Amino acid sequence: MRVLTLNPGSSSMKASLVDAGTGVGWAAWDLSAPGAVAQAIGRWSDVDAVAVRFVHGGSQKAPARIDDALLANLDRLTSLAPNHQPLSLQVAREVRRLLPDVPLVACFDTAFHARMPEAAARYPLPRSWTAQNRLRRYGFHGLSCQYALRRTGELLGRAPGNLQIVCAHVGAGVSVTAIRDGRGVDTSMGFTPLEGAMMATRSGSVDPGLLLHVMQTAPMTAAEMADALFHRSGLAGMTGTNGDLRRVLAAAARGEADAAVALDVYRHRLRREIGAAATSLSRLDAVVFTGGVAEHQPELITSVADGLGVLGLRAGKVPHTDVDRVITRAGSAVPGLIVLAREDLELARGAEEALARESVR
Repeated sequence: MRVLTLNPGSSSMKASLVDAGTGVGWAAWDLSAPGAVAQAIGRWSDVDAVAVRFVHGGSQKAPARIDDALLANLDRLTSLAPNHQPLSLQVAREVRRLLPDVPLVACFDTAFHARMPEAAARYPLPRSWTAQNRLRRYGFHGLSCQYALRRTGELLGRAPGNLQIVCAHVGAGVSVTAIRDGRGVDTSMGFTPLEGAMMATRSGSVDPGLLLHVMQTAPMTAAEMADALFHRSGLAGMTGTNGDLRRVLAAAARGEADAAVALDVYRHRLRREIGAAATSLSRLDAVVFTGGVAEHQPELITSVADGLGVLGLRAGKVPHTDVDRVITRAGSAVPGLIVLAREDLELARGAEEALARESVR
C-alpha cells in the first residue's frame, strides 16, 4: 500500500510517501504559506490512502477513518492541544477537499497511552470531576514511542513486546514514557501536552498553587495564563529567546547566565522524569532518546545521560551521525540509545491497520 503521511507540527508540515512500509520520499512545508497540502498531494497524488497525525484523539484507542463525526469530535479537543490540533484539522479538511475518493485516516498520539493503568491515568481530584473519565491523563508523542520501541527491539536483537524501556521524546515538546511489554504504562504529559518536563516554550509541570497565586495577584485571565504557559515559558521564558535550543546553547557558550541556568533546569527536569518513569517498570532494558533535539544535539543528550548513573547508564562519546545508535559505553549496565524519529512509518502502519479493520467488517 502506498500511503501519503502528513505530520503537522506547530508551524510546519512534514510529508512522506511510504510504500509497503518503506519511506520512499520526504519533504516539509511551512504551514503559514498557502497551498502546503496541495503541494504535497501534487508531488504524491498516486496513493492508496492518506494518514494525518493528530496530537489529541480523546477516547480514541486506535487509528480511524476520518468522517464528519470524527472531525467534529477532534475539533472539540482543540483547547487541549492548541499548538497542533487546529493545524491537523486544517490539513485533514484540505485533503478531503482535494482527494475526496482516497481513504483518509487519523492516527493519534494519545492512542498509545489509552490503556495505561488506572493508577497512572487518574488524577487525585474530586470524584464529581472525574466520574466521566474525561479529566484524565492522556499522554502524547505516542506514534514516536511506538516507532522507538520497534526500532530499539531491532537494535538490541529483542522482541519489542518483551522490552521494558523508558522513551524520552526530546524536541520542541518533551515527554518521557515508560513502556512495558509493548504498551505505555506511564508518561510525563497528561491531560494536555503541558505537563511534565520543561520544553522549548512550554513550562512543563508547575505547582498549581503558584499559578493560582499569580492569577490572583497579577491578575490575569485563564486565556492569558494559557498563553504564558504554552508559548512564553520553558527555554523561551527563561532566556528571552524563541526557545530554539540552538540559540540557548549559543547564548550559554557566550557566557549568558540565564541561558546556562535554563539548560541546567532543562537537563534536571528531563532526568527527573526519566527516573520517575523507570519506577513504573519491573526492570530497565534501555533508555531511548528520540525527537529533533536527540537527532541534532547529541551532546546535550549525552550530558543528560551522564546524570543517570543511578539507573545504570554510563555515557560515552556520541558521534554526530544520522543513524540510530547506542550512546553508552560497552560496560554500561543499561544501554542508552538515540533513535531517529520516524512517525511517518507509524502513520502508514496505522492507516493500513484502520483500513484492514474496515475490510473485515
